[in-house]
Amino acid sequence: MQPLNDDFYDDDFLRSILIDVRTIALVGLSARPMRPSHYVFAFMQRLGYRMVGVNPGLAGQEVLGSLVYARLADIPFPIDMVDIFRNSAAAGGVVDEALALSPKPKAIWMQLDVRDDEAAQKAEAQNVKVVMNRCPKIEYMRLLSGLREQIATP
Repeated sequence: MQPLNDDFYDDDFLRSILIDVRTIALVGLSARPMRPSHYVFAFMQRLGYRMVGVNPGLAGQEVLGSLVYARLADIPFPIDMVDIFRNSAAAGGVVDEALALSPKPKAIWMQLDVRDDEAAQKAEAQNVKVVMNRCPKIEYMRLLSGLREQIATP
């Protein structure tokens, strides 16, 4: 487990999460295409991840062909990663809900500008990897898209 420090995450740590997870619950999904949560959801879905939206206001509806649930506990299958697209004040409650799942997710990822050190410590104490203040779409593009190798190769 990498120590909590959202100022620096080892590339191998981030890469291992993105390679290892297949099912991602995005908490705070918006149905509006111009919202960052919507286009991150769409991007990750196009990459082949099974994306699941969580938003009580959209529960029972479909967004980008996926059924949206009111809360994590309503999802009837295991989740590998929870991506939190809520503000920092709400992150702790989402982490508590994620840690109550059985099985627990492999990772909890808090989006840009989202951090809750106490919640992160709680998750890491239960062997759940945590990333704060990062976007999986950005990190995927940086670490796994092949762009890095194309730029480095003359």
